[in-house]
Amino acid sequence: MKKFLVLGVLFLLPILAYLFFSSGINNFAKLPVLTEKVEDIRDLENNRDSIVSFQNKISIVAFFGNDLAALKGNTFNLDKKILEKFYEFDDFQFVIILPKEAKPQAQQFVSEFNNITNSSYWSFVYAEPEEIKDVFKSFKTNLELDSNLQTPYVFIIDKDSNLRGRDDDDNEGLLYGYDSRSVSELGNKMNDDIKVILAEYRLALKKYNSKLNTK
Repeated sequence: MKKFLVLGVLFLLPILAYLFFSSGINNFAKLPVLTEKVEDIRDLENNRDSIVSFQNKISIVAFFGNDLAALKGNTFNLDKKILEKFYEFDDFQFVIILPKEAKPQAQQFVSEFNNITNSSYWSFVYAEPEEIKDVFKSFKTNLELDSNLQTPYVFIIDKDSNLRGRDDDDNEGLLYGYDSRSVSELGNKMNDDIKVILAEYRLALKKYNSKLNTK
């Protein structure tokens, strides 16, 4: 029995070690900054009673354009795989940037989604087409908005208005945004990366508090 136990341990340990390190590469480092200081949205119209800004928030940002109906499935994927896990974090927000003419669609969109999620956490920002293009351009990605000012890719902006992503992704190399059409990409890559950035801020807060306690 001891012989089989030792052999089992020797066989399983390398496999477990491989799975541990290969699945958690990003967990041991900060999530890379791909673009510094993207354009803020604080001066744009929104559906809140207060200013919506990238500053001091971890933001998931979507450009859903004029045709919101075409992105219902993508939003459902995003909500179930990412957003509902993090809605209650005070420093976390989901920002949807839309043309002003899409406001009636957005209101209908929210009322429909209230049946399956808490869309009250969503912040809608409305802008003129050129303003939307300027914000997106400031992200400096390898992606583009289509003629409806939309993209299925969603982005992580940190508390300092920096675009975060991966600089060594196995498939893309530079991964600026996460494809909301892909349940796998949201559930694996994006979910992992949001956990990394949250852990990063928690660690920074612990260090700050420990310094205060030692004074």
